[in-house]
Amino acid sequence: MLVYPSGVNVSSSALRFLSAKLRQHRRELGSRWRRLTPGRQALLTLAHLRNGHPYAQLAAGFGVGTTTAYRYVAEAVDLLAALAPTLEEAARTASTKAFVLLDGTLLPIDRIAADRPFYSGKHKKHGMNVQILADPSGQLLWASPALPGAVHDLRAAREHGIVHMLTNADITCWADKGYRGARGTVRIPYWGRWETLSDGQKAVNRSHAKIRALVEQAVATLKSWRLLRKLRCSTTRITNLVRAVLTLHLISSDR
Repeated sequence: MLVYPSGVNVSSSALRFLSAKLRQHRRELGSRWRRLTPGRQALLTLAHLRNGHPYAQLAAGFGVGTTTAYRYVAEAVDLLAALAPTLEEAARTASTKAFVLLDGTLLPIDRIAADRPFYSGKHKKHGMNVQILADPSGQLLWASPALPGAVHDLRAAREHGIVHMLTNADITCWADKGYRGARGTVRIPYWGRWETLSDGQKAVNRSHAKIRALVEQAVATLKSWRLLRKLRCSTTRITNLVRAVLTLHLISSDR
């Protein structure tokens, strides 16, 4: 396999942060020697998450075995996932904002047609449903655990406790028609065909669309990590991958 130098467009603060966490983790484990330093392991993980390169290519580039590359990435991802904010922590951050934006997105997975629980009728593809909370400027605040793609956005929001949390904390939330019936502090557009709505309802829906349009920026932020654009791993690993990406994003945006 040919090897060539390449770049990863990730903040250096994310590399330093992950390197420090891996160094601390190795001290706690009592690891004496490894094929890669904490810094190189961090770079390997960031390259995998950001560029979505398979383990075989990464292993060749970093001079390690494919199994070693997988093990190093899995270790780093689990460390990052454990540091991701919980819904309660996100609620405390959201309470300082004027409102929050809620939306669901589908992370495509490599599955066959027989895997019906993962098939999204809305998107006409297999994937995992992830709920996203963003602030009024479209900055990503929180991402939920991944559920099968067949799960509707409203059901997912209820299962994760998002609607209950927003209502109890009295946080106004703007969402699309997929959350019809959520009630509480969740605001959705008027329901119905456009031609059947009154002029006042149309004006409200236009205003609503402008407010929640920035949630697409948060979705794009999540999917700027190319690994999440087409997942080929076990579905049990996807939640940790999403949480790891969320941690890296928040670390980079805070510095």
